[in-house]
Amino acid sequence: MARVCEITGKKPIVGHRVSHSNIKTKRRFLPNLQEKKFYIPEEDRWITLKVSAKAIRMINKKGISACLKEAREKGFIK
Repeated sequence: MARVCEITGKKPIVGHRVSHSNIKTKRRFLPNLQEKKFYIPEEDRWITLKVSAKAIRMINKKGISACLKEAREKGFIK
């Protein structure tokens, strides 16, 4: 599975590694992804999602059901 957050859609971006002599080489900035299990009370089941640290904070604030609904509308989850 790719390094993409299933709630926010965050994915790696490309930038430069800059040396002391100002030589620039390509590098990747990876999102802070965690595999985490969440309980959905409406469906009475557990799901495992690969989410970023920001998505975990969103889920704590809004609730898992609201976040899953938004992710489905945006097309991050099928």
